[in-house]
Amino acid sequence: MSAVHTVAPSPVGTRTLSGRRLAALVRERCGDEQLAHDVDVVARILPFKVSGHVVDELIDWSRAPDDPLYRLVFPHRDMVTPDQYAAVERALASPGALRAAVAEVRRQLNPHPGDQLTRNVPHGPDGSPVDGLQHKYARTVLVFPRQGQTCHSYCAYCFRWAQFVGEPDLRMADDGPAAMTAYLRRHPEVTDVLFTGGDPLVMRAEILRPYVDALLAPGLEHVVTVRIGTKAPLFHPARLTAAPDAPALLRLLERVVAAGRHLAVMLHISHPRELAPDTTRAALAALRGTGAQLRSQAPVIRHVNDSAETWAESWRAQVALGVHPYYLFVERDTGAQRYFGLPLHRAYEIHRDAVEALSGLGRTARGPVMSTTEGKVIVDGVTELPGGERAFALRYLQARESGLVGRPFHAHWDAEAQWWSQLRPLGSYDRRFFPGADREGGL
Repeated sequence: MSAVHTVAPSPVGTRTLSGRRLAALVRERCGDEQLAHDVDVVARILPFKVSGHVVDELIDWSRAPDDPLYRLVFPHRDMVTPDQYAAVERALASPGALRAAVAEVRRQLNPHPGDQLTRNVPHGPDGSPVDGLQHKYARTVLVFPRQGQTCHSYCAYCFRWAQFVGEPDLRMADDGPAAMTAYLRRHPEVTDVLFTGGDPLVMRAEILRPYVDALLAPGLEHVVTVRIGTKAPLFHPARLTAAPDAPALLRLLERVVAAGRHLAVMLHISHPRELAPDTTRAALAALRGTGAQLRSQAPVIRHVNDSAETWAESWRAQVALGVHPYYLFVERDTGAQRYFGLPLHRAYEIHRDAVEALSGLGRTARGPVMSTTEGKVIVDGVTELPGGERAFALRYLQARESGLVGRPFHAHWDAEAQWWSQLRPLGSYDRRFFPGADREGGL
């Protein structure tokens, strides 16, 4: 790689950069033409966008491309196979050929894992699908507000990358709160609603308000928890502190708490450096001031946070800032899994060693967890059975079939396995815990 520029780069400020502008930024900050070209090629396939806060406050450009925050948000040629990279690179000069090459590579990258567009989409009384909702677990409904289906910056590992590539057939989005309200009235068993995307906090307060009004209206008292998934405090903290409608947004969140509902802000925190800026700490304090409970989750991924020390540092900082560690996920079988994925046993070791370094209040993150087609499966450990055979000890934390939850089971040891589809039940008892394995490529 070429030598790093010694000239101090100009700040990006509040701008958001995406597409080919990312290659220009890498060329400016790193002075490496091949690296910039790689960014240009891979950004045609997977979605990438970065905020000024990430560019100017989080990335250590003197270490790029090996800086973990750079790896988190910028394209790298190893995110796709050499053949996929070459196919897109060859087509750059022809718009038609480029569209076809990109579409084929995206198809190969499993754009919607876990049957998101088939088994998770609920249906109305007439049998038609309810757009913009997912209902996988009995008590929780996911809502995808149309105006919230983007982010301030995109995490390159995101399992919902297909939301952001501009292909309507791959995108989940609603047309306002009416469909959500009608569906929830028909399903009194639902206690939790999660606004997700994308990032709902890219929406202006006036656009988010009708959703909150709908949930707080008479007849939906069975919805006791409102969750919001976001990275706004980490990737664009000014959204909570300095944006023109930041006070209105905070008042809106306060209304949820004042109405007696549990408000949970689900933060996606991938690296401890995201928590360092004073602006981020102020944003987290503003969220806590609404009465919301802050919880964190993220996958363990190569190049960014694949060490116990990184997770221990992050969870320690989170607890000090009033954030409860909630989930450590396994990188899902989609998108750039080849680049970010880790063997399951390594993910387990990272979680175990990180937890060991913390006090009890920091040991709340469950993991490593695979969010599979059939449910959330936690790797409790690697055990040695009578006769010296090794096996993965597993449990469902959530499942479509509720009777599977909480019951221990085992899978054959596989040092290379990174995902559920690569595991096999250890014995006849364990087979019942692998429903749908044929669909996911296992067994």
